[in-house]
Amino acid sequence: MERQSSTDVLVVGGGVAGLTAATFTARAELDTLVVDDPESILNRNAHLENVPGFPAGVNARLFCDLLREQADRNGVERTEGRVLDVERVDEAGARFVASVEFDGSVETVRTEYLVATSWSDADYLDGLGVTIRDAGSKRYVDVDELGRTSVEGVYAAGRLTEAYHQAVVSAGNGAEAALTLIHDSDVPYYHDWVTPEGYFTDRGREVPPGCEEIDAEERARREAESREVMQSFFADSHSEPQRTHPSLVEDEFGRLEE
Repeated sequence: MERQSSTDVLVVGGGVAGLTAATFTARAELDTLVVDDPESILNRNAHLENVPGFPAGVNARLFCDLLREQADRNGVERTEGRVLDVERVDEAGARFVASVEFDGSVETVRTEYLVATSWSDADYLDGLGVTIRDAGSKRYVDVDELGRTSVEGVYAAGRLTEAYHQAVVSAGNGAEAALTLIHDSDVPYYHDWVTPEGYFTDRGREVPPGCEEIDAEERARREAESREVMQSFFADSHSEPQRTHPSLVEDEFGRLEE
């Protein structure tokens, strides 16, 4: 697949915060590209037990797969690479240009909005003047209560913002930053909400932007599809080896032999 050279939203990092943010911006019909360098620290969890909706917990690597599947289904483009730096350009349709390393070569990606979710790399933001706090070997991006950084058009979410180191917090951060971005954009938007047929229209109201009414047949189809998809994901044990801290094993990603 040919990679995008321009996009509405560039999300740096394909972990919980990044994929959640990307899903929301894509659902608001903003072209969204996720660049992932690709090792979520979530994969070091032996079993993820505190995420809402999974009463007995869930395999952390499977949870990441589910997030990727959801992003893909909503039109997010994902690619492996590493963002090296970002510069401001103020061109028509693009405020920023990112230099991205793909397979040893460097390409540029132009974007109107940038969402930083890359733990623990923030060096690529230095050229933009984003306020960053150095804390020993770690760097944290300062954001307001809704995920905006000190630079207009740049947002950040997840552990990079010194949020609590929990998957559910990262997901909430990603969603919040994405919704803030959407409301800051020119995209008409009220709420991401799928409602029963007539919820708005039977009261003489137009369906607000971002919302959708579906009839009983479509609701049943979507429910059946959701059961089928979830059953397929949970049918077998996850094939990817468990991870641990890379310093404990020879594998660079910390994969344990199983």
